[in-house]
Amino acid sequence: MYATRGYNVARMERDPNRITLSASDKGSLIGTVTLGLDSERGILADEIFRDHVDAFRARGARLCEITKLAFDPQVKSKAALAALFHTLFIYARYIHGRTDVLIEVNPRHRRFYQTMLGFEDQAELRHNTRVDAPAYLMWLSVEHMAQQIALLGGSGSNPGTERSLYPYFFSPREEEGIANRLIKIG
Repeated sequence: MYATRGYNVARMERDPNRITLSASDKGSLIGTVTLGLDSERGILADEIFRDHVDAFRARGARLCEITKLAFDPQVKSKAALAALFHTLFIYARYIHGRTDVLIEVNPRHRRFYQTMLGFEDQAELRHNTRVDAPAYLMWLSVEHMAQQIALLGGSGSNPGTERSLYPYFFSPREEEGIANRLIKIG
């Protein structure tokens, strides 16, 4: 999907600090996303936004980043997309103890991350050499996600006027069960 949009799609090297999740429907792959965990090797956002990433580290943030989100444009399922993001949240918060999420976003996708998940801009537009495209650095507090999930998670069948993805996230009870199962196998 990245190549069809004109991005440079150099293959990511294997890294034990990256977790790639996939979503499928009836055996067909419909989406993938990668969670990168900050470590002594850093995160991909360091390449372009090190000054901002280091500022988070200096404040004691336990960082992770979202990369390589690709979702089949033919699939119009907020629930499937929300499940993918919620599973990332569970890995970030419960399994790896992360406090802050960063993402590098092409300008045309910026509004989606602001509206649907609550990400906030952290840096001016810069050129991302990995994908040869412009990018903003955006940030989201893991605690903010937790609050939104507790408030809205599991209400997707009746989201009211809420426009974010949070009503389509798992309910807090489902989240607890999934987190416990992942912790046991991890």
